[in-house]
Amino acid sequence: MEISKFMKQAIDLARENVKIKHGRPFGAVIVKHGEVIATGVNDILETHDPTAHAEIQAIRKASQYLQTAQLTGCELYASGQPCPMCLSAIHLSGVKAVYFAYSNEQATEFGLSTAHLYEQMALPIEKQSLPIRQIENTTDSEHPYELWDNIKRVK
Repeated sequence: MEISKFMKQAIDLARENVKIKHGRPFGAVIVKHGEVIATGVNDILETHDPTAHAEIQAIRKASQYLQTAQLTGCELYASGQPCPMCLSAIHLSGVKAVYFAYSNEQATEFGLSTAHLYEQMALPIEKQSLPIRQIENTTDSEHPYELWDNIKRVK
C-alpha cells in the first residue's frame, strides 16, 4: 500500500535526523499523484529557526518545486502529529490530506507533544497566555489591505 510506503519514508527521515543531530525526531513527505515531490526534517538544532519544522520545510520545498504556494492535490505524510503552526501552513497551502504516525499523546512522555499549543489556540485571543493586543492604526497612511486589493484588481 502506497500510504505505508510514504509514511515509512517520513519515519525514516525522522530517525536519520536524530542520528545526524540536525533537529528533533520529525520527518515529512509531500506526495502529488503518487510521487514524492518534497521531503523535510526538523532542522531547528541546525538552523536555530523555531519554524524549521519538518512539515514547514517540506511545504517550502514543494512550493519551490511546483512554483506555486498552492499545493492543491498534494498529500502530506508526517512522522508526528503536526503542531498548530504546521497545521496552519498545511491549510494555507491547500494540501488535500494529512497522515501522521505518532500522536501528541504518544509524544508526551518524550516532551515532544504540542497539545498545550492546541489548547492555547482554542481559547479566545484575549484569554491566551501570550499577550496579544490590537493597536489601532492612527496614521493617515494608506491602508495596506486596501493597497493590496487595488493592486490585485489591476492585474
